[in-house]
Amino acid sequence: MKKKTFLSVTMAFGLIAVLAACGDAENNNGGADNGADNGANNTEENVSDNNEADAANSEYSSGDASYVIEAGIGLNNQHPQYEGLLRFKEIVEEETDGDVYVETYHSSQLGDDREMMEALQLGSQEVTIPSTAPVTNFVDEYAILDFPFLFANEEVAMEVLNGEMGDELLDSLEDQEMVGLAWWENGYRDLTNSTQPVETAEDFQGLTIRTMENEVHLEAFSELGANPTPMAFGELFTGMQQGTVDGQENPLATIYLEGFYEVQDYYSDTNHVYSPFVFLMSKSFYDSLPDDYQELVGDAAQEAGEFQIEQNRAQNEEMLESLIDEGMEHSEVTDEAREEMAEIVQPVNDQFAEQLDQDFVERFFQAVEDAEEMHQ
Repeated sequence: MKKKTFLSVTMAFGLIAVLAACGDAENNNGGADNGADNGANNTEENVSDNNEADAANSEYSSGDASYVIEAGIGLNNQHPQYEGLLRFKEIVEEETDGDVYVETYHSSQLGDDREMMEALQLGSQEVTIPSTAPVTNFVDEYAILDFPFLFANEEVAMEVLNGEMGDELLDSLEDQEMVGLAWWENGYRDLTNSTQPVETAEDFQGLTIRTMENEVHLEAFSELGANPTPMAFGELFTGMQQGTVDGQENPLATIYLEGFYEVQDYYSDTNHVYSPFVFLMSKSFYDSLPDDYQELVGDAAQEAGEFQIEQNRAQNEEMLESLIDEGMEHSEVTDEAREEMAEIVQPVNDQFAEQLDQDFVERFFQAVEDAEEMHQ
């Protein structure tokens, strides 16, 4: 078997602190926001320290491997996503007896999500696991996953994503020189702010909410009466601290692990957008693997994803309790209130659906309806 070598910066496992708070300055700049914009500020020295830790904690060596996978994510090493990545590493290395070695990089050490996807296209990086919002830059149909209130719950979402429509979205990435291997879970995006509790659609009125540079999200928050304000994720903590924005929206794990409770008073479980992660591998690297290794990395991505989803949901419950312990007020949003919000933003969904392939849209919405009936 021909030995492959890859130019790489040094890396680390880091310690996995599952529920450690991240309120210090380093971690306030070290996370990723739904994979669309990252605020990590890493140095060559930090990456070198990480690499030494990785070497000390692995029984295998990249020097002994026939294939080396550089796997990078935007979120920090305390997030369930990184735990899933470590599980992928464990499975692959054990199943190949170290013939495939996985180097793991967190906190945008290899770049932001779009940069890492472009590196996959070039073959200079092997794996990344972004949220789907930035994937829209490569495949238009991924925009449907940004639609507010698309999925009634996590079970419906995963039923669709693990079915025919999800497979179609994964397959569409091959034309972009990437291979989609599995769906992981970022989670529902929720709202925090420092002005007032938000429990109904009316409570959005006048709030200045930081959002991603995402047209669907911007239009949806405008329909709800808020003032959506795009802002780089690395500037968000300071922006909330200084009152430049009243609040923001992100999955619960990001809210807690980035220490937003230090500068935000109210947490609302709006569940306005369900955000999956998609496990991507460079097509040129995937094609270079023997058939049995291709099957192995696909199975490992699926198994590690199931573990990651389980960890994400379990830790969300604990993180919510921790947010309350830190002094945030939990504003519970009822199903009736979400239905009202969904009705208000439906014209936004309709508007952007018209810009996508209509056959795809119809089949996707039908898959959602079928999954809802199955999980009622």
